[in-house]
Amino acid sequence: MSDRTPSPLPKYKRVLVKLSGEVLLGSHQYGIDSTVVEAIAQKIKEVVNMGVEVAVVVGGGNIFRGISASARGMDRATADSIGMLATVMNALSLQDALERLGVFTRVLTAISMQEIAEPYIRRRAIRHLEKGRVVILAAGIGNPYFTTDTTAALRALEVKAEAILKATKVDGVYDTDPTVNPYAKKFDSLTYLEVLQKELKAMDDTAVSLCMDNHIPIIVFNLSDPDNIRKAILGQKIGTIITQGE
Repeated sequence: MSDRTPSPLPKYKRVLVKLSGEVLLGSHQYGIDSTVVEAIAQKIKEVVNMGVEVAVVVGGGNIFRGISASARGMDRATADSIGMLATVMNALSLQDALERLGVFTRVLTAISMQEIAEPYIRRRAIRHLEKGRVVILAAGIGNPYFTTDTTAALRALEVKAEAILKATKVDGVYDTDPTVNPYAKKFDSLTYLEVLQKELKAMDDTAVSLCMDNHIPIIVFNLSDPDNIRKAILGQKIGTIITQGE
């Protein structure tokens, strides 16, 4: 008999990974750190090799933030449209890194740009996932005034993901900003209502409400260790998990 320990089984069969644009900055102040993108791609490949179907929603804050530009006087709809285009740049960067590792991918965009990506069609996205392709969803939902958090929640529902993995620059959800307050308290678990009532901003309120209404768990974790993606899918205790509660 073999003494080899069997590999642990993933807790989730299909997940949606939400990558904020800021995590792609790495050591840079602006743009895309290719070493960070490559590390993320490597960990996504490991997860795909475990038989997990992976969709990814990418933000664009490392290149352009529509809300910030709007606050400086730019028309909000125009600013958000520019932000959506920034997410496409990030999506193509991640696609390139994955395909150099031999992972089949498809970039689907909510804004038509057929020369570089497929249009987002729900059934097509699901079919790609069933075939083992990583589906990278860009350009938000194609409309201004909606964040990529809301996009992640909506797309997770549409493709029937079992969990949302929100990769951030901090290791979970805190009662105050841990980058400002060294005494901030980290939560290991929360309910959707607690996040909304305490205004914890783990995701925007629309996204949290969508997940609450449809019982999709949200796992918030630090991507400085890319292996946390695998740990979250295995159901290991990392970051903060947001659920319906008891």
